[in-house]
Amino acid sequence: MDQATVKKLLLDTEECDVEFELIFSGKESKKVNGLYKPVAREIIIHNRNFKSDNQLIYTALHEYAHHLRCSAMGGLSSPRSHTAEFWATFHRLLEKAEEKGIYENSFKSLPEFDALTDRIKKSYLYENGRIMKEFGKLLFEAQELCKKHDVRFEDYVDRILCLDRTTAKTVMKIYGYNVNPSMGYDNMKVVASLANDDTREMVEADFLQGKSPDTVKAAIKAVKKDQDDNPADRLKKEKKRLEKTIAQLEARLKQVDEKLVDLAESGD
Repeated sequence: MDQATVKKLLLDTEECDVEFELIFSGKESKKVNGLYKPVAREIIIHNRNFKSDNQLIYTALHEYAHHLRCSAMGGLSSPRSHTAEFWATFHRLLEKAEEKGIYENSFKSLPEFDALTDRIKKSYLYENGRIMKEFGKLLFEAQELCKKHDVRFEDYVDRILCLDRTTAKTVMKIYGYNVNPSMGYDNMKVVASLANDDTREMVEADFLQGKSPDTVKAAIKAVKKDQDDNPADRLKKEKKRLEKTIAQLEARLKQVDEKLVDLAESGD
C-alpha cells in the first residue's frame, strides 16, 4: 500500500476541504507510529512499524483526525492534542472506515474477543450498573425513613453510611431515571447527570448502541450549544442567575440591617 492509496482511503472515509500531504518516512520508530505537523499540514507515517495494512490504516486515521480537528479550528492546533473532541473525531472515522470496508475492527471479527467482551459486559459492567442502581433504590428508602422520623437524610449519608453526598445523589438519580445498567456505572452517571428528558434518552441510546464515551460527550456538548443558541433558553438561564444573585444580595442586606440595629442598641 503506497502513500497515494492511503491518502485516497482517508478522503474516501471523510472528505476535507483543507489540503494535506501524507508521507511515508520509510523508517521504523520505537516512539511513535505517526505524527501530524499542523503548520505544514503533513501526516507522517513510519510505515516500517506495521505488520499489516490494517495497522497502518489505523494510524493514518488517527493522524487524519488531528488534521480534521486542526482544520475545524481554522488551522490552529490545540495545546492539548488528544482532547475529548479529538477522540470523538477519531472514533467517528474508525466507524466510517469500518462501514466502508477500509478498516477491519479486530475486536468484532475475532471470536476470542467476542467471548471475552461478552463476559466483561454481562458479568462486570452490567452487574456493577445493576448493583449501583439497586443502591439508589435503597437510598430512596432511607430518605423516606428519615422523613418519617424527622431526621436529616444528609446526616445519615455523612455519618452513618460514610458516603460522599455526590455519589449518593448520583445513584439516586440513576434509579429515579431508570437508567439501563447494561452500559455500566460510569456511563450511567453521564446519563443521570442530564436533566433534559430528550437529551437523556438520546445519550442512553448512544451508549447502548456502542458509542464511545468521548463520542457521546461530544454529542452532549453539541446539544447544549444548540440549546444555548436558543434565545428563550438563554434568557431563562440569565433570569435564573439574576434571581439567585438577588436572593443572595437580599440575604446579605438583611444581615447588614440586623448588624446595624445591634450596633445602634449597644451604643457603638
